[in-house]
Amino acid sequence: MKGNFSTVAVAAAVLAIAGCNVYNGLVNRSEGVDAAWSDINTMLQRRADLVPNLVATVKGYAAHENEVFTEIAEARSKLAGAKTPSESAAADAALSGALGRLLAISEAYPELKANENFLRLQDELSGTENRIAVARKDYNGLVKAYNASIRRLPASLVAGPLGFDKKDYFEPPAGEGAVQTAPSVSF
Repeated sequence: MKGNFSTVAVAAAVLAIAGCNVYNGLVNRSEGVDAAWSDINTMLQRRADLVPNLVATVKGYAAHENEVFTEIAEARSKLAGAKTPSESAAADAALSGALGRLLAISEAYPELKANENFLRLQDELSGTENRIAVARKDYNGLVKAYNASIRRLPASLVAGPLGFDKKDYFEPPAGEGAVQTAPSVSF
């Protein structure tokens, strides 16, 4: 009887240790996804912060383009209020589209294209767009690994009951009017 008890105790201890390892692995992956999401938000905020300066510069040359300026303001507002990756992706796509239209306006204003402030902002925006693309790729890679890990055994036995839910990818929305690529900011 004593031998059966020690075998059961050892098996229970091994299962408890394995369960803790699985749990800790899921926590680490979840925190990695959250950290990567924070990086994306930082880059999106950086871009959103550049936009008013860019708009002000363009307004100096093309004040009558109010529709684009309004569209940009609305897109920035939606991005600031986004709570989930899918909301952020939709707002990001709208802002990217509006920025693309804003930058296209500059083609009609040679003085604007030569403005030093506009060129500096354009460079900063381009760099930020590249950082967003890298951050999105990193984030989506971590989400893929996390989502796969919560679906595989034995982690799937622990994940559901302990609240490890599937994470959303950061992808532009599909459908009409969706922007699939970042706006081009080089002239």
